[in-house]
Amino acid sequence: MKAQINETAMPTERDTPLPVRRAHPGALLLPLGLCAILGGCADIDRMSTSSVPMDDYRNRHPIVLAEESRKLDIFPPPAGIGLDRRTQAQVMEFAALYRGSGQGPINIFVPTRGGSIRPNETIGAIRDALAAGGAAAPVRITSYPVMNPDLASPIRLTFVGLKARVADPCGQWPSDLASGSSVQGWENKPYWNFGCSYQSMLAEQTADPRDLVGPRADDPADTQMRDRGISEIRKGNDPSTDWKVKNTSISTVGTE
Repeated sequence: MKAQINETAMPTERDTPLPVRRAHPGALLLPLGLCAILGGCADIDRMSTSSVPMDDYRNRHPIVLAEESRKLDIFPPPAGIGLDRRTQAQVMEFAALYRGSGQGPINIFVPTRGGSIRPNETIGAIRDALAAGGAAAPVRITSYPVMNPDLASPIRLTFVGLKARVADPCGQWPSDLASGSSVQGWENKPYWNFGCSYQSMLAEQTADPRDLVGPRADDPADTQMRDRGISEIRKGNDPSTDWKVKNTSISTVGTE
C-alpha cells in the first residue's frame, strides 16, 4: 500500500517566511565611522602632523625679508674733479639697486677734511651718476668727522631698502658633534648649523629679494619670433630654430 503525499500541503521555499533580524543602531554607525577614519588617513601629511621635529635646514635657517641699510663707500680721485670711470659705474649700479628695492632718500656722507677732494664738484658728479642709474630719489647731504687724517676717508652713500637675509646668525653649535658620552650622535640627524651658510649665500646673491616671495609678471611676447614661426609654418617648414655649430678639431689647430 502506497502512502499518498499531498504535495500541495507541503510548504515550498517561496512560501517559507525568512526570519527578520533587526540590527542594532550602533552596528550601522561602526562601519561608517571606520570608513571615515580610513578615508582621512589618505589626506594626512605625515611630515607636518608627526611628532618628530622638523630637521630641514630651510626650517631651521629660513630666509626672511627685512628693511636694512644698504651702503656704498667710494673713493673719488683726490686730484681730479668729479668721478672717475670706475667710481661712476659703482654709483650707477648703486642707483639701479635703489630703483629695484630702495625707498626713502639717499644719504651722502662727506668727510669734513677729505684732502684735496672738492665736495661741490664731487657731489654734483654723484647726483649725475645717480640720475643716470635711474634713481629718482631725494638726496640728503651730511658730513662726518675724520678721526685719522692720514687715512683715506671715503664718501658713503646709504639708503634703506628691502634685503634678504637669514633669520638667525650662522655658527650656532648647541650640541657636540662627537657626543661620545650620549646617544645623541647616533640619531642620524643633520647638525644644527647645517645649511646656514648655503641659505646666507643664496640670500646675498639674490638681486631682487621679492623674487623669493613670488614670480614676476610675464614680459610681452617677442612679436618678431612669433611672426617668424607663423611664416615658417605657412611655408610647411619646421618653425624651430636650427643652430649651426662648427666644431674645430684640436689636432688641426696650427697646422694651416
